[in-house]
Amino acid sequence: MTNASDPKTEPVSATAQQTIRDYHQRTKHRFEAYAPGPGTLDWDAQPAPFRHFESAESLPLPALKTVAGKPAFATALRLPLHDLPAAATQPPGLEALSVLLQLSLGITAWKSYGPDRWAVRANPSSGNLHPVEGYLLLRGIPGMADGVYHYCPDSHALECRATFETSTGSAQVFIGLSSVIWREAWKYGERAFRYCELDTGHAVGTLRYAAALLGWPLTEQRSVGTATLAHWLGLDRSEDFAGGRQPYTEQEEAEILLSLSPQPDLEWLHRICATAQWHGKASVIDAYPMYRWPAIEEVATASRLPDGGVRPAAALTDPLPAMMPGPDIAAAGLILQRRSAQRFDPHHVMPRQDFFAMLDATLPREQLPWDALATGPRIALVLFVHRVQDMQPGLYLLPRSAHLATLLNTKLDERFLHQPVADAPPHLGLQLLTPAPPADLHRAARSLNCHQDIASNSCFALGMLAEYDPANYRDLFREAGLIGQVLYLHAEAHGLRGTGIGCYFDDPFHELLGLQDDSLQSVYHFTVGLALDDSRIETTLSDNIRLTTL
Repeated sequence: MTNASDPKTEPVSATAQQTIRDYHQRTKHRFEAYAPGPGTLDWDAQPAPFRHFESAESLPLPALKTVAGKPAFATALRLPLHDLPAAATQPPGLEALSVLLQLSLGITAWKSYGPDRWAVRANPSSGNLHPVEGYLLLRGIPGMADGVYHYCPDSHALECRATFETSTGSAQVFIGLSSVIWREAWKYGERAFRYCELDTGHAVGTLRYAAALLGWPLTEQRSVGTATLAHWLGLDRSEDFAGGRQPYTEQEEAEILLSLSPQPDLEWLHRICATAQWHGKASVIDAYPMYRWPAIEEVATASRLPDGGVRPAAALTDPLPAMMPGPDIAAAGLILQRRSAQRFDPHHVMPRQDFFAMLDATLPREQLPWDALATGPRIALVLFVHRVQDMQPGLYLLPRSAHLATLLNTKLDERFLHQPVADAPPHLGLQLLTPAPPADLHRAARSLNCHQDIASNSCFALGMLAEYDPANYRDLFREAGLIGQVLYLHAEAHGLRGTGIGCYFDDPFHELLGLQDDSLQSVYHFTVGLALDDSRIETTLSDNIRLTTL
């Protein structure tokens, strides 16, 4: 992971950066108007939540509840978060890949309310719309041909999208992520591109934790540009994505390539993809779209990265002690039970030490999950602390790095206290910016988060304030999504629940902090508290899992 003060390594043109700046400004929510979006939604014509490649061979994966019964996997699946990565490395194979995909992109439960039924997945998603698609690029896996495989969460199976010529060498496992942007744009309009990048970050987080249970690394392959990744995943084969009435609803945007092998062989991928034999045609996402958002296509194009030109990642300069230990609850169980809270108990008070432990988990150490991304840290946390034991309600700051602490001291309102929090672990760097009467704090948090009660009824809410750089626009949201996944899991570990908030009023939040320019921008909000379940919604666990075994 590189330090935020490192020189730029991504050659994004000045014209492209201006396109990104224009998009970011255009898609801000404001008190007087929301970002451009659809005027109406036809829920009966929602885009397909699952993609399939018709006529591609399907390879069923063994159910997690079956694999979990085997001693090697049973031990790994019971490891708590603070004991990861697992000491034993599982050999790559169908069973290990099944565990990886179930715990990262798989369906964990089905919910129903009246005639409506929808899936809950391991990876969080804005509006539960799930734009992210997962692909495996494999070599030397027993029982599987070398090639490209598409993961189908609804059937927990792999579709053989392409086959390669058999070649020698160590086993290779890469995973490529793409976004079906229309799944988000259908509901959220122009702001959808932001949410797709957040969801990519969420998925990187779930993949990193799942890989750690198997004893595997997970590292971003930054030298592979957007166009090359699209080619390797077959996303540039327009003839395979031609089923819908409009091309923009069917396209998948190449996002990120991750290696799960200790020694990734990118030269093999460069060489072998030229010989790929492709199979299958993509199923239709939306046959009758009602809107189109050209601004999304413009920012997607402007933010794509070329091949190469990236220096090796530099070490983080901030020394940190080992992460504070948490409850001895199986990480796999936390992943499978993770849900986004819909309502919070407005009276629940969170233990102080649990609050500190959750913040400590967000600090960017040279270990999982932060080692998955090649860039960062660029994000600080501004916290609305409502109900934490023995803590004064008010606005707090967690800089997350010495560089960001220095920057924020010069950029935030000069009237803020920047007072270190007594009894907080010193390495946190937690600061009280200003105390606030609870009623005023609740009102501000609710108003700034699109008038949503979840921001004021929680134990604490936060805004993720990024060191804004259009040349690394996607990276900012991906880091934010990764932080969100950390908060989701650690909230579950402490008996609470989290919720990501994509709807907030951008500039009013900046004004609250006294920001005078766009060098710092909010990219994601989040809230944590004691969830109140809706008894009208019925939940059924996925057939593939059995929480009682974990």
